[in-house]
Amino acid sequence: MRANLEVIDSFYRALQRRDHVAMAACYHRSIHFSDPAFPDLRGGEVSAMWHMLCDRGTDLEVTFAHVDANDEQGVAHWEARYTFPATGRRVHNIVDASFVFEDGKIIRHVDDFDLWRWTRMALGTSGTLAGWTRFMQKKVRSTAAAGLRRFIDEHPEYREPT
Repeated sequence: MRANLEVIDSFYRALQRRDHVAMAACYHRSIHFSDPAFPDLRGGEVSAMWHMLCDRGTDLEVTFAHVDANDEQGVAHWEARYTFPATGRRVHNIVDASFVFEDGKIIRHVDDFDLWRWTRMALGTSGTLAGWTRFMQKKVRSTAAAGLRRFIDEHPEYREPT
């Protein structure tokens, strides 16, 4: 149980430092990640996403609290403040995370946050007016996926072997 608390703590301390390598070390090789913007990432895609976000988040500030874990699962609350690069708008994202552990590593990571709240901050008027719609949320997801695909194309270490 204590070891899993330490894994979560290590993960968020690495995120605070924007250290994607240390974050990836907390994950099981079969990691499955989801959040409202990236609903289904697996394996190297997850590490690539954090690498991309750490690189882009030059003013990223992260706090975390309410960490709890037992032998199988854990939870944490975390908040990120950063400038969204596409619009230059300031974002304060409030996230509740859940984790499942296997072999002393995180094998399942789910981040939950209010995507409409995020679109209002990140996109401004268009996010306020349409961020709650399926169309806009689908657009956010497809834009995020396309950005991640480009990032992986530029970083061959994240490509799956063929």
